[in-house]
Amino acid sequence: MRIGLTGGAATTDGIVLQARRAEADGFAALWYASLVAGDPLVAMALAGRATERIELGTAVLQTYPCHPLLQASRVAAAAEAMGRPGLTLGIGPSHRALVEGAFGLSYDHPGRSTEEYTRILTALLRGEDVDFTGADWSVHSAGRSVAGPGRPRVPVLLAALGPRLLRVAGRYTDGAVLWLASAKAIADHVAPRLREAAREAGRPTPRIVAGLPVAVHDEENEARSAVAAGSDAYAGMPNYRRILNAGGAGDAAGAAIVGDERAVREQLTDLIEAGATDVWANVVPVGKDRATRRASARRTRDLLAELAAEA
Repeated sequence: MRIGLTGGAATTDGIVLQARRAEADGFAALWYASLVAGDPLVAMALAGRATERIELGTAVLQTYPCHPLLQASRVAAAAEAMGRPGLTLGIGPSHRALVEGAFGLSYDHPGRSTEEYTRILTALLRGEDVDFTGADWSVHSAGRSVAGPGRPRVPVLLAALGPRLLRVAGRYTDGAVLWLASAKAIADHVAPRLREAAREAGRPTPRIVAGLPVAVHDEENEARSAVAAGSDAYAGMPNYRRILNAGGAGDAAGAAIVGDERAVREQLTDLIEAGATDVWANVVPVGKDRATRRASARRTRDLLAELAAEA
């Protein structure tokens, strides 16, 4: 079972130390949100130089505010600076509230925009020249290669929750990176669509990185309350609402993996049996005071490390 954790710290030095510790503890990956360190790519490159094998991935960088040619250049530069394979690019269109409210951009055609963006970006990262004029994105990259011989390959994962983007992920990328998709949602909704699209495109079986809140705790209701306390933002986002509905969960707390060690182990196994290739565990501390929350997080991390060592 490939198990990764949520990455991030208050400083770049903290991010490097976190990556070293995660690698030493046997974790397969760390996944960084777009706001980590202001922009995670520099910190990821430095963390990659300080480690040997752990995968460092974005989950995710938004497509709308960054042109695909610039995005490809930034990512290729970070991968080269990292000095070894292991940087993975997770991208996604984000949400209407952020794209329109914060960036002031149109979110009228997220499926079309993301498909054009993904086609362009993946070709650029393969070292191809791209001459493409689309409805949302255009690139004429002759002479502006961003990848080439000797540079580490950068796998691309798409934050795909709906049918159209799952097809796009299967056709053009290495797989999907998910958030709040339960085992049921993966088995019934994600894996069949993603794999069918990959087969039709003649691509390898895609990765499915399943991101969920995780808390090892004896009182299930208390653990779900802790998840709910940090999950208010998801309730108003239609993309997450749809994937929660597909998994039969009413909210993020309902989709979370909680319980004692045995229960959490079984639920993580269910994710893999449903079709996930990787688990991205966002450790949620439970407790009323700092000491209790620290002990809770340590208990969860200890079980995850144990499972990672069994892989």
